[in-house]
Amino acid sequence: MQKFVIHIEETGESYTAADTRSVLEGMEALGKKGIPVGCRQGGCGVCKVQVLEGQFTRRVMSRAHVSAEEEAAGCVLSCRIYPRSDLRLNVVGAMKKNVCRPADAGAASLSPNP
Repeated sequence: MQKFVIHIEETGESYTAADTRSVLEGMEALGKKGIPVGCRQGGCGVCKVQVLEGQFTRRVMSRAHVSAEEEAAGCVLSCRIYPRSDLRLNVVGAMKKNVCRPADAGAASLSPNP
């Protein structure tokens, strides 16, 4: 088993992922609340990312969610890729809102109404 560093461009966060776990599984380990994980089989499309740099093994994913053109531009479903080197990626689609949320998001003032 090898381990690689996955870097998320939008947040500047990095995490270590084993080559035996999907990029999505590693992302979940960051402890972000509300990461949509959907089917985990490449059929729902909620975990789309764009790999900017690095090598990975890709498993079958639905063309309804990742076209051949998108894939050529590095867009894949994070549940269906396994790192083979360090990766640098952007989060796109449904996951972006939760993965890229600031750490203190939702921590609004709770002062009572007068």
